[in-house]
Amino acid sequence: MIALSLAEIAAVVGGQTHDIPDPSVRVTGPVVRDSREVEPGSLFAAFAGERVDGHDFARQVVDAGAVAVLASRPVDVPAIVVDDVQAALGALAREVVARLGATLIGLTGSAGKTSTKDLLAQVLRRKAPTVFTPGSLNNEIGLPLTALSATEETGFLVLEMGARGIGHIRYLTGLTPPRVGVVLNVGSAHIGEFGGREQIAQAKGELVEALPEDGTAVLNADDPLVRAMASRTKAKVVLFGEADEADVRAENVRLTDTGQPSFSLHTPSGCSDVTMRLYGEHHVSNALAAAAVAHELGMSAEEIATALSEADSLSRWRMEVTERPDGVTVVNDAYNANPESMRAALRALAAMGKASRAKGGRTWAVLGKMAELGDEALAEHDAVGRLAVRLNVSKLVAVGGREAAWLQLGAYNEGSWGEESVHVSDAQAAVDLLRSELRPGDVVLVKASRSVGLEGVAQALLQTGAEGEVAAR
Repeated sequence: MIALSLAEIAAVVGGQTHDIPDPSVRVTGPVVRDSREVEPGSLFAAFAGERVDGHDFARQVVDAGAVAVLASRPVDVPAIVVDDVQAALGALAREVVARLGATLIGLTGSAGKTSTKDLLAQVLRRKAPTVFTPGSLNNEIGLPLTALSATEETGFLVLEMGARGIGHIRYLTGLTPPRVGVVLNVGSAHIGEFGGREQIAQAKGELVEALPEDGTAVLNADDPLVRAMASRTKAKVVLFGEADEADVRAENVRLTDTGQPSFSLHTPSGCSDVTMRLYGEHHVSNALAAAAVAHELGMSAEEIATALSEADSLSRWRMEVTERPDGVTVVNDAYNANPESMRAALRALAAMGKASRAKGGRTWAVLGKMAELGDEALAEHDAVGRLAVRLNVSKLVAVGGREAAWLQLGAYNEGSWGEESVHVSDAQAAVDLLRSELRPGDVVLVKASRSVGLEGVAQALLQTGAEGEVAAR
């Protein structure tokens, strides 16, 4: 964070100083909410959660070097006391962002936000120091914490913005007003909470409504609901996608034998070839979004293509591909799931399977519940099960309760007849089955909504030769 005194911070957040001998002492380290992340010079934001109250760690964090605690009550150590810690954190982020010279880029969408944000950050940091959202910390707490990690040297601030309802993104853009806004897609994620895709589009479009007239809206030309958002902004509109009208587009899209996308990147200033390290054709759209932003910010097609070709996956459990010593490949995509990302992952598995089949290997899809689909849940799980059969996945292992049963039933009705699909009760049962049947050359995809905890299956499979159980959640 840019250095501010405790007196300045108290004034910004409307707080009262308590037990602070010298209000001119400055916060020079990061603002954190996890006591394990405290560094000398930090400000610790104390949140009272359901199981843990950050106020209880006040003495510990000060002893570890924190300058003070941002708290909702006095804690017998240097503190700035406010009525609402979350609101105060947001106010502090708004003030710090206003003092920065960085270009703020906001990014949202139903699927691919985190992967695109990671790609964009890796491209932009070749041009200037770049701060970006770690993992998926894209809510009303994670976003200001990311913004507060920027410094005077930061050239670009890339902020992922999530939404679970109308008004959420409007609130986030109020804390960190973007100059560039990127909308990737409108899909089925959280459709049970929103009520429909039109409502999701309404919420996602709040990002482009927040842009200034001299800003830029980067929109997916291949998604009609996103493309229609051009009418909701006064900013310049740049389209990306495979459509002919896209300003930044991909041509000659193909997958390598290992399932990695390759394409020709076309921008208004030139063309260049890209072959990505990531897996799955869905990353082409993510790459185009990142390319469109980078081009608007002054990078050439060649610079962008080189950066995209060298970019890695920075966030865990998102198409993490690991080959075991015995030749079994585990694809851990278990961080989250919705219908769009599930279909993309299955297609990536099918592409990877072409190379494995040449060696006698098979493809396995270990899938679980997709949460928050509301009335669409039965149809969407059934459709994913059917797609696994259509893509010729060797075996579907549906893990869990009712939704997993729907997955398996969809596969059965599509034509697996129970031979290419099986329903197991839990993660441990899936691991036991796979350990008994996997052979060299097999490729195993593991994917479900975060609440299911299927990352434990992937982790257990990577413990080659071990007989340990899936870690309890």
